[in-house]
Amino acid sequence: MSSTAVADAVFAPRPASADGEPEWLRERRGWAYSRFRELGFPTPHDEAWRYTGVQPITGTDWQPSECAWELVRSAPAGVRVRPLAQALAEAEPAFDQILGDDAHAFAALNTALFRDATVVEVLPGVVVREPVELVLRRCVSRAPGLYSPRLLVLAGERSEARLVQTFADEGRAFVNGVTEIAVGEDAILEHTLLQRESRDTLHVHDVAARQARASRYTSFQVALGGALARTDLGVRFEDEGAECELYGLFVGGGSQHLDLHTAIDHAKPRCTSRELYKGILDGSARGVFHGTILVRKDAQKTDAVQTNKNLLLSRHALVNSTPALEILADDVKCKHGSTTGQLDANALFYLRSRGIGEEAARSLLTWAFAADVAERIRVAPVRAEVESALGLVLGGSPAEVSA
Repeated sequence: MSSTAVADAVFAPRPASADGEPEWLRERRGWAYSRFRELGFPTPHDEAWRYTGVQPITGTDWQPSECAWELVRSAPAGVRVRPLAQALAEAEPAFDQILGDDAHAFAALNTALFRDATVVEVLPGVVVREPVELVLRRCVSRAPGLYSPRLLVLAGERSEARLVQTFADEGRAFVNGVTEIAVGEDAILEHTLLQRESRDTLHVHDVAARQARASRYTSFQVALGGALARTDLGVRFEDEGAECELYGLFVGGGSQHLDLHTAIDHAKPRCTSRELYKGILDGSARGVFHGTILVRKDAQKTDAVQTNKNLLLSRHALVNSTPALEILADDVKCKHGSTTGQLDANALFYLRSRGIGEEAARSLLTWAFAADVAERIRVAPVRAEVESALGLVLGGSPAEVSA
């Protein structure tokens, strides 16, 4: 079936509505659906999807289904979590604007189809100590469900907060999500994204962050579940003095396919970015990392470092890693690097020679590889998920193991 036929037969947008949506939102929906039909589903000829085929998505008769972001506990003082319908005035300047008109087909599809969106506001000057935790809840559906979760995060100027998003439901589904984040002037936002869905799930997620002057954004991405799972994270500096740190860890086995794409747009001078992504694959799993750093012509004094390292625990596992720099300014400090390999045979021998069994030794070395990402995660339940995924049952702290 062609992408246009699929769009019309399966992914038809909701009608222009009797549900009270404002004109600006209806216009964005209409534009997004037209863009989706124009682009069609990506193919291997699209460079950004060269290593990730979408046939499992396009080959299934999905039925649009309901989902919503739910708070794990009450929102702390100074934070408002509301449905979009109750936050239209605050949302309008940013909603679907951070993502921008260059969004790929799946993001446009989300804009056309989402049923309910959630808006998280951290009020100006508020410092929140406890994390704001959101879990995606999907309705039960007998037919394979298409879910389109949508989240907008507005971190006010001089605010400080931590946000955790978790995808964790079971069952066959296609989850096509979009998260937009605006980090205000002098604000600090730590964003942890945990994807641990069942291996019956197909998952595509776009995260777009926009940073104001002297803001700081830290992202942790942990991808553990899904039969096919892809996340695109884009960060844009919109004023001077902003900083971002992006950390990612994907752990896969069996026939999983895990794909993480990042893009950092140094659009203004004197901004700093640090990026560290690691992949661990076993069985016949496939991994993809593609990271782009763009330094625009006027973005002098840019300081950017990108690193990707991958560990293959099976000779059948495979990773495609393509870091990229596009530098149009001349007064910058930028570098990137990528490595892929197996467990160090000498280190494994060393541990076994001291009475540690092979399985435990492999677990220790695997944790040591992942530790410089995992140990930075400050939210304990997420860190515990990573340890569990690595098969660790250790009496002491795995942080004591050095690579």
